Amino acid sequence: MRENNVETTREAKPFQDLAKWATKAPEGETLISTAYKDKVSEDLKFVDNTPGVHKPDPILVADHVTRKFGGMTAVDVNHFEIERHGITALIGPNGAGKTTFFNLMTGFDTPNTGDWRFDGRDMAHMQPEKVARMGMVRTFQLTKVMSRLTVLDNMLLGAPVQPGEGMFRSLIPGLWRKQERENIEKAEALLERFLLIKKKNDFAGSLSGGQRKLLEMARALMRDPKLVMLDEPMAGVNPALKQSLLDHIMSLREEGTTVLFVEHDINMVRHIADWVTVMAEGKIVAEGQPKSVMNDPAVIDAYLGAHANIDLGDDAVLDLKESEEH
Repeated sequence: MRENNVETTREAKPFQDLAKWATKAPEGETLISTAYKDKVSEDLKFVDNTPGVHKPDPILVADHVTRKFGGMTAVDVNHFEIERHGITALIGPNGAGKTTFFNLMTGFDTPNTGDWRFDGRDMAHMQPEKVARMGMVRTFQLTKVMSRLTVLDNMLLGAPVQPGEGMFRSLIPGLWRKQERENIEKAEALLERFLLIKKKNDFAGSLSGGQRKLLEMARALMRDPKLVMLDEPMAGVNPALKQSLLDHIMSLREEGTTVLFVEHDINMVRHIADWVTVMAEGKIVAEGQPKSVMNDPAVIDAYLGAHANIDLGDDAVLDLKESEEH
């Protein structure tokens, strides 16, 4: 029943307007349905907070995935699952293997061992472009935009249907002009949503680091993905844009999109994640709901730092550190 309500709401409200509904309804209107959030929260409520635990409705399942570089093991994941329609955070110290794991799942790197399934289909050893066509798309820690193309052209590169790309078809505008208009309308709607519409005719290379992050996320949504994998979406983003980006991520869930993201901003993780997975030295070392994981003393001390929740500008921290040393 809840999912049907979500579908009805999505038809009544254009997707590009959802971002403003994520946390606070516009004046005079009611809050959008949070059916997916409610469903995920209810399902995960009964899941044990143990590494590699099985989920009620996983969209991505990985088993025995390893990646070695010489004598160093970068990834050694025995079992990993992502709950459908949820927002899962993958956290851990630098060098934990998070980005390498992303690369393996999306076909940008090849594992030494292991297999994984996306929405019930085998994805091991599949090329990145085929992974994207199956509905699993990712963004990068270091943004990948075409600097000498306009922002709009960058968006159009992500469109799944491009009938005019063939040499002979391109000579017959009647075969592709309608689809091209639809692609442009969709791209402009997404740019409006991500506050980039005024930049659509600018070269992508002229954008700030934060704007490039927004462009990359918007381009990923051109494919209407089932799963979006965001590699440090907040890195380099102006603080003024962070709340907007948070709302965009939460609105993805209410559109029925599953989100997996890597992030070092622990406050962001607490705010939006339904489930948190902790990686260290290539292994999954902890999993659970944000409150339980963040309050685990072993996780805080080993992976987030003993003073993760303390304002580092407070001189009291220095006094506390000195007393601990003595």
